[in-house]
Amino acid sequence: MTTVQPSISVVIPLYNEADGLKLLLEQVLGVMRPMKEPFEVLLIDDGSTDGTPEHLQQLARDTPELVAVLLRRNYGQTPAMAAGFDVSRGHVIVTMDGDLQNDPDDIPRIINRLREGYDLVSGWRHQRQDKTLSRKLPSRVANRLIGNVTGVRLHDYGCSLKAYRRELVEDMNLYGELHRFLPALASIEGARIDEIKVNHRPRQFGHSKYGIDRTFRVLMDLLTIWFLQRFLTQPMHVFGFAGLLAIATGSLMGLHLLVVKMMGEDIGSRPLLMLSVVLGLAGVQMFCLGLLGELLMRTYHESQNRSVYRVRHVVRGGDPVADGSAVEDG
Repeated sequence: MTTVQPSISVVIPLYNEADGLKLLLEQVLGVMRPMKEPFEVLLIDDGSTDGTPEHLQQLARDTPELVAVLLRRNYGQTPAMAAGFDVSRGHVIVTMDGDLQNDPDDIPRIINRLREGYDLVSGWRHQRQDKTLSRKLPSRVANRLIGNVTGVRLHDYGCSLKAYRRELVEDMNLYGELHRFLPALASIEGARIDEIKVNHRPRQFGHSKYGIDRTFRVLMDLLTIWFLQRFLTQPMHVFGFAGLLAIATGSLMGLHLLVVKMMGEDIGSRPLLMLSVVLGLAGVQMFCLGLLGELLMRTYHESQNRSVYRVRHVVRGGDPVADGSAVEDG
């Protein structure tokens, strides 16, 4: 294995892709080697059961640029991608699928665009080679929904072919199905994001691992991203406001019932009484939840020395870089 520090890491999660594994590696190496930059290819086996781990170990013995990462069981694409990020060493990280539908010939283009000053460049499968009803139409709906909710408008959130700067990846934590929301997570970190058209090829081996059951998990993760974008450092703004609104509404109802009671009417059987009590209790709980959220947020940031802001660069007067070519700072 080469000891040269790679400048580019290609991260490819795999699950039961033994049939196309050798061809995938040949195509990636055929693109990366002519670039004349030190690189590594990380193939992440996500608990495959079709012999993929054995193929990977054999290929790693014969390919100095290959890093085979074998997970203990099937965790899902997001954890597999996170494992690749953790093991990778390159300053630029490129991700792609292992089913040969992403075209490795697009890797140099997406890296060159990243080096024009972006932190993340996402691929856009503008001529997607998938079934319309089961894949393309739901994807279009999802892309529109994700763009409207997160404010990061891309044509193709689901394209795995993306390029990242390492410092951006190190700021993001992946879990759930969040790999498809990486541009939205990057926007929380203040990243500069771009999108380019890439080639998309028909599947040659195996079949898709995705089903309709993933829709619910994606929707839940979308709500998580929406909340993180707006209230990550200010949870009291949503829970506290809702709590105060419920308390105020319940109090007004209770005051009205008190006046009615003083006028001699029976209020014991009125539904409004129960509603006012429920709103009061729920409001107190929501307000306390907001306080707990504030404490957890402060503990999260302070325990990890994690700043609530990101500095892109600092330009000091009189510095040689003061002409505009600023030095990156964290």
